[in-house]
Amino acid sequence: MSDKRERDAYPTKSGQSRKVGMSTFLIHGKAQTARWDFSHHTVPPLSSSVTYRLDSAERGGRGFLQFGRREEEAEPVYIYDRLDEPTRSILEDDLAKAEGGEVCCSFATGMAAISAALGILLKPGDHIVAYRTIYGCTYSLLTRWLSRLRIDTSFCDFTDLEHARAAIRPETRVLYVETPANPTMELVDLGALCNLRDRINAERPPEQHVHIVVDNTFASPYCQRPLEWGVDLVVESLTKNICGFGTDMGGAVICGRRYEEELFMYRKDFGGVLSPKAGWGIMVYGLSTLTLRAKRQTETAFKVAAFLEQHPKIAKVHFPGLPSHPQHDLALKQMRSTLGTFAPGTLLYFETREDGEEPLCARNLINWAARHSYCITLAVSLGNIRTLIEAPGIMTHAALPPEAQHAARIAPNGIRLSLGLEKAEDIIDDLAEGLEQA
Repeated sequence: MSDKRERDAYPTKSGQSRKVGMSTFLIHGKAQTARWDFSHHTVPPLSSSVTYRLDSAERGGRGFLQFGRREEEAEPVYIYDRLDEPTRSILEDDLAKAEGGEVCCSFATGMAAISAALGILLKPGDHIVAYRTIYGCTYSLLTRWLSRLRIDTSFCDFTDLEHARAAIRPETRVLYVETPANPTMELVDLGALCNLRDRINAERPPEQHVHIVVDNTFASPYCQRPLEWGVDLVVESLTKNICGFGTDMGGAVICGRRYEEELFMYRKDFGGVLSPKAGWGIMVYGLSTLTLRAKRQTETAFKVAAFLEQHPKIAKVHFPGLPSHPQHDLALKQMRSTLGTFAPGTLLYFETREDGEEPLCARNLINWAARHSYCITLAVSLGNIRTLIEAPGIMTHAALPPEAQHAARIAPNGIRLSLGLEKAEDIIDDLAEGLEQA
C-alpha cells in the first residue's frame, strides 16, 4: 500500500512538477512556499519574533479571520508566534507530506500533541477504547487527568479486534493505539481497525462517529504511515526518531483538513506551541536525515535481534523483523519504508532468562551498561543516534500499576533497546560482555 509513495510529484523552483523520492523531498522540502520567500537560501531561515508588524488594522483583522483555516497557496498573515510563524509552518508542511496527511499542527512535546488530538475529539461523558500497552505518560493522561473531565477509558487487547469491538459503547468516540506498542513491539492491524471503525460509524450519526488516533512514534513516517490505511489522526513525538539527535523536544498531529481549524484553535488557546528554534533544528537536522538514519538503525536492529535471540541468557526477543514475532506477517504488510523495503523499526524489547522471581539478570545487564558500556547508554527516550537502554517496568512505564503492566505484557525482566548509529558489531560486543557479567 505504501510503496507507491517512493517517487511522488513535488513542485520545483520553476513551478513545474517533478517526481522525486521521499528521502530527497525531506532534504529540500517545497521549493516554493507562501510561508516564506527563501528562494536564495539553501537552508530554510530561522524566524525569531514573538509578534509581527502589520501594515493595517484590516490586514490584522484578515489574519485573525483566516487563522486555523490554512489555504495552500494563500499568503499567510503572521500576527503572533503562538498562532503561527514561518519556520514552524514550513516544518509542518513537510511533516504533513511525509505522513501522507493534509494538515500538520506541531506542539512543544509529544504529550502536548496527544492531549490536543484527544482534546478536539472528546467532551465530558465520552469514552475512549485504548490499547492496553501504551506509553506510561499517555496512560497517566487517560487515567489521572481525562477521568477528571468524566472521560472514561477502557483498555483492551487490540491484537484481537474482537476485544476492541466488545469494548466500544454508544458514547465511545476514540480508538487509541500505538503500533508498534511501547515497549512490547506488538502490532495493530491498521486496515482491520479502520474497517471496524467504518462498520461502527455506518450505524451512527456523524456527531457520534468514532475516530482512530494512532501514535506513530516508534515507527516514524519512514517505517509506516497510518493515514494511508485510513486512520483519522496520527500523533508523533518529534523528540524521538524525527529529531534523531536528542537535542530538541516537539510533537505533532497529522490529519485531514476537517480537523485543521479545531487543532490550531486548541493550540492557540491551550498553548504548548513548538518554539521556532526547536522547529528549525528538527527540520534542518532531523527530518532531512530521517531516511538515512532510520535505514541504518533498522539494519542494525536486525543484527542485534538475531544475536540476542540465540543468546542463552535471553528468554525472548520481541522484534517485528524476526520470523519468530507472532505478527511478523502483519509487519511485512504494514511496515514498509518510503523506499518500499521492509522496515520493522529501530527498537527491540527483550526478556532475560531468570533463575527466580527477581529480575536480577536484567538489572545486572542494565547496570553494567550504565557503568561499563562504551556505546550503550542507560537513558530514556528513543530514536536517538546513540543506542539507549532502559527498564520500562520501573522507568518509562512506572505510571502503570502492577496489574496494568501485567495485562500489557510488560515483564519485570523486560528491557527496551533503541538502536543508534553505532556499528552493529560494537553494540553486540557490549551486549555480549554485559550478559557475561550479568
